[in-house]
Formats: sequence, C-alpha cells, structure tokens
Amino acid sequence: MIVRQAFFEGTIHAGQEEAFKAYVTDKLMPMWLRFPGVREVRVLYAIERDDGAPAYPMVLSTMYDSREALAAALDSPVRYESREMTKGLLAMFDGHIHHHVLDLADQS
Repeated sequence: MIVRQAFFEGTIHAGQEEAFKAYVTDKLMPMWLRFPGVREVRVLYAIERDDGAPAYPMVLSTMYDSREALAAALDSPVRYESREMTKGLLAMFDGHIHHHVLDLADQS
C-alpha cells in the first residue's frame, strides 16, 4: 500500500480552529473521498507535541493500492477541484503544506 501524507506545518489563525475543522469536514473531505482509487482518507488534528518540535496542526493521510493508483488520483479532475477548494482553508492558516509518499510495511 502507498500512503500520501500532507503535513500542514504552521498555525491555524487564532479563533478559527473550529471553522478550519468544519471546512475540512464539510467541503474537503467529500472531495478527498472521491479521489479515484483512494482506499482510506484520514485527517489527524494535533493535540500535543514534543518541546521544540514543528507544529503540524493537521495531517491528511490517504492510502492507495499502488504508485500508479496514486498517480491517477493526483491527475484526476476532483484533485484539481480540491486544490481550488483548499484555498479557502489556507485563508485560515499561516504556514505551508508539504507532502510525503510512503510505502506501508506489510503488517502480517
């Protein structure tokens, strides 16, 4: 399995935390769930971190069967729609997003 994670490094604007989460739930999650070939979509919100660790208030994790399936999802129309919709989320956020693609170790 291939996992692609988006790390939102920075801070959500003060007082916008609930609006940020609602935007993800109401506007972005439905789009992310429509990515072709996606097996799993998880959104994680930070609770605490080690002293000195970078702030990641949100991490988006998606899972695919293969790198080819991920490539198809990243080239799909719904991905481009979601990128446009993400601009509204970024209006509540100071920082940047970086992506990592990982190979999920066999769990058996």
